[in-house]
Amino acid sequence: MQSRLPIPPLMLTTGPVPAYPEVLEALGGPMIYDYHPAFQDYYAEVVEKLRGAFRTGLAPVIMQGEAILGIEAAAAALIGKDDVVLNLVSGVYGKGFDLWAGRYGNEVVELAVPFDEVIDAAAVGKVLQRRPEINIVSVCHHETPSGTLNPLHEIGAVIAEHGAYLIVDAVSSFAGLDVHPDEVHADIFITSPSKCLGSTPGLSLLSVSARAWKKIEANRDAPLGSFLSLLAWKDASEPGRTFPVTPSISQIYGLDAALDRYFSEGPTNVWARHSQTALVMRDGLAQLGLSLWPKRESWSSSTTTAFRVPEEWSDIALRDRLLNDHGILLSLGRGDTAGKVLRVGHMGASAEPEFARIVVSALNEILSNQSPI
Repeated sequence: MQSRLPIPPLMLTTGPVPAYPEVLEALGGPMIYDYHPAFQDYYAEVVEKLRGAFRTGLAPVIMQGEAILGIEAAAAALIGKDDVVLNLVSGVYGKGFDLWAGRYGNEVVELAVPFDEVIDAAAVGKVLQRRPEINIVSVCHHETPSGTLNPLHEIGAVIAEHGAYLIVDAVSSFAGLDVHPDEVHADIFITSPSKCLGSTPGLSLLSVSARAWKKIEANRDAPLGSFLSLLAWKDASEPGRTFPVTPSISQIYGLDAALDRYFSEGPTNVWARHSQTALVMRDGLAQLGLSLWPKRESWSSSTTTAFRVPEEWSDIALRDRLLNDHGILLSLGRGDTAGKVLRVGHMGASAEPEFARIVVSALNEILSNQSPI
């Protein structure tokens, strides 16, 4: 049967991103009963590979839903009715965590900066000194709507000294950058296979620290018998354990292939490829006289480049020219950046310097030769 969907253009969006060929091939693997011993052994092997990628000592959790499931599940499990949460807000996704922190906790304290800036670790320290009762901190590492990257290693060190628990949204940074849960003192670290790992949407990948598990187990309000339950997935790869719901068999195949590719290329090489792609993109934009959304280039992520749309253009018109005339699909802004920026994703298979050069060349032709709309 012929697909009803058009052949994808050069898709340089911020997610989903193009999956690696090895992943697409793996997705077509055979369906197998999840209680078959062979699949349970295979699942345990994939969990062990993910643990190695996370560089942590405990088995990670794989939840059966896109990464927003993992983020909400982390809030529901760790945050109790007596907890005071410091939410660090530098963009749309950080701000969005207010909803869950407020739903499950006693109080939410917000440290916010404009969405073209990043959180300062020293400012976090000052808030913790002023409000010592804060016992949980949440942060989005990479804000894709802004293309900004918070200094997570520095922030994590400040929070560890204070003794608070740290929830990290690393959905669009892990595997594209040198960031790992233990090294940033994360107690719950959430990412997705469909970003820098180059797989497809459908799973949430979480690293949970030993002390976080203790707090979750002591939290009477942590979900049980729920799709949001982290506890239900704890040690799910151990022999004799049953899955709380049927795993997404094909997605596990895809994750396995993505992890194999990550290790085969070598993590440091993967990170370097992402970084080089972003550098080429930013240098090209500068040559065209286009401005980055982040106030400082040093705040820019190497997994997304967000640039300001020229005043004489609309964001949709420029995006459509790129798509219709050059076969290049970029992401629009979101929230506070909507209508103001276009975003180029450099994640997984789209993190190739040549793709950045293609975008710059297309932008040069459009802005030089065509009338704005």
